Amino acid sequence: MNQLRAFLYVQHLLGIGHLARASRIAAALVDDGFDVTVVTGGAPIAGFPGPGVESVTLPPVTSGDEAFSGLVDLQGEPIDDDFKKRRSEMLLQAFRDCGPDIVIIEAFPFGRRQMRFELLPLIEAIDATSPRPLLATSVRDILQERVKPGRNEEMVDLVNRHFDLVLVHGDPAFATIDKTFPLAGAIRAEVSYTGLVAAPPAPAASERFDVVVSVGGGAAGKSLVRSTIAAAQNAKSALKWCLITGPNLPKDEFDAIARDATPGLSVFRFREDFASLLTGARLSVSQAGYNTVCDVLRAGCRSLLVPFAAGGETEQTRRAQMLEELDLATVLTEQELTPEGLAQAIKQALAGPPPAAHRLDLEGARRAAQILRERYRTWSLKS
Repeated sequence: MNQLRAFLYVQHLLGIGHLARASRIAAALVDDGFDVTVVTGGAPIAGFPGPGVESVTLPPVTSGDEAFSGLVDLQGEPIDDDFKKRRSEMLLQAFRDCGPDIVIIEAFPFGRRQMRFELLPLIEAIDATSPRPLLATSVRDILQERVKPGRNEEMVDLVNRHFDLVLVHGDPAFATIDKTFPLAGAIRAEVSYTGLVAAPPAPAASERFDVVVSVGGGAAGKSLVRSTIAAAQNAKSALKWCLITGPNLPKDEFDAIARDATPGLSVFRFREDFASLLTGARLSVSQAGYNTVCDVLRAGCRSLLVPFAAGGETEQTRRAQMLEELDLATVLTEQELTPEGLAQAIKQALAGPPPAAHRLDLEGARRAAQILRERYRTWSLKS
């Protein structure tokens, strides 16, 4: 049997969670024997999408603000029609060069509606290809709730007309797609649960901290950063703090934070051994993004979650609440996030019991590769 070719599209706009999850899936596909092309469209992040794949980088765009109100280039300038046309043509050429058996589009049409200027032409090209590749959408277990009338219907229509498979990267024992997508029952494509796409177990920590505070990519965690600095300055106990600001925090802001840090607070822009640090931490303090939560669940440490909720975002709040209900985390809302509120929440979390044992499936990357191979085999026999 010839080596199967997979073409994976991922667009990160604020944090790096989408890129990290897609990169883990791409690595698992490579391990499973696929020839993999990954197309990325966000700001370059060192180490992603990872070795062993053919990487295509589109002219990068990011979100103009935390509300995802518009697309801008890396200089902060709104992108125009010529920019969009150039990206779309590059994406179509990458698809033709790859000649894939399977196409995986991360998030769309359940998210990344901003990118339909290039994704709809790609889907048209897929439908016009003979033999046509299998088309899958790759989504988180918890979806952003849509309030605009007709949006959910639009998503279902796109899935039913074009997609063969919905890969849900979650454990159905924790969350099923119908919990956050009210029209899930109208989806005609196969829906398969992969388990959570967590990184492999990390080695033991080379450095130990009492409190590890992380803000993901760093573009949407400035309030948590500021509150952490103040809480560490005012702390009366001799805790050892670690603050990881994320690679997207502007350099001048990072330099000011590092300069003003108190002796008990170590400040880093990025730690490649973040998952290892969690294994040695008494407490993780973070937002409630998918990848960070996976790292926390893998490490088994105490967790204080401050879910990102700007711009009407609901996904992290829902995830944090569900984890708190399972005694796997405690929650501090953005409205409660002050230096004093954070310090009190940290004190209570450290004094509380360790997190409950869980049996959530964290092997979603490997299982995603298996599902895609199995699904392609049965699908190609019918085609």
